[in-house]
Amino acid sequence: MIYQQKKMNIILTRPLNDTENLMQELFNLGHKIMHIPTLKISNANLKPLQIQNYNALIFTSSNAVKNLKIEGDKKDIKCFCVGSITEKIARMNGFTKTISASGNVNALKNLIINSKEIKENDNLAYICGDQIAYELDEELKKEGFKVRKFINYFSEKITSLNDANINLIKKYPPNVIFVYSLRSAESFNSIVANYSLAPMMTQSVVMCISKKIADFFNKAGWKNNKVFNPGNEIIELEKIK
Repeated sequence: MIYQQKKMNIILTRPLNDTENLMQELFNLGHKIMHIPTLKISNANLKPLQIQNYNALIFTSSNAVKNLKIEGDKKDIKCFCVGSITEKIARMNGFTKTISASGNVNALKNLIINSKEIKENDNLAYICGDQIAYELDEELKKEGFKVRKFINYFSEKITSLNDANINLIKKYPPNVIFVYSLRSAESFNSIVANYSLAPMMTQSVVMCISKKIADFFNKAGWKNNKVFNPGNEIIELEKIK
């Protein structure tokens, strides 16, 4: 007997350039995809990073990689990435010496602390956005590391929805919603409240990349919240009956 995966209505909340490949994969599997972006990303117009002054780079999101401008040619610099997607983007941007944590900042911190490639007095550049939930640079400094933080992109919450998307949600109530950051969770929850969409989502499974995000949804009254690792979206869908 051949098992056929249930076809679902799925909401993706990342900006389009971060999620279009996943959208296509899910569409090819027969799922109905609704793209409801919850954050607007813009470049901070930071001066090019003089990469030769650093021994390693730290990325806590793929947007940090995408918005990085560098001066010099040192793409073999060690890159610590928060998860597999960020590492993939780093490699696509030419960095050859990358390693990834399991998708959360605590794991990334431990990866750096336990690395044998970082020596005393090495200079680390932490590349991130303007909105961060965890001061990774300060935590690493407490461990004796020399870290400088560079904010190279801004993220702005989106809490409005056009009529076309409102009608889509009402016509195809989502079975699954993928959420990738706490700010995104806050934005999505506001959208649902602003447009009285909660009745369409009572059966929705909210897939969250961290327990912190799942806890937020629990406190906001959402009943079915699960934690997953980015990159495992299709695997997680196969577990949902």
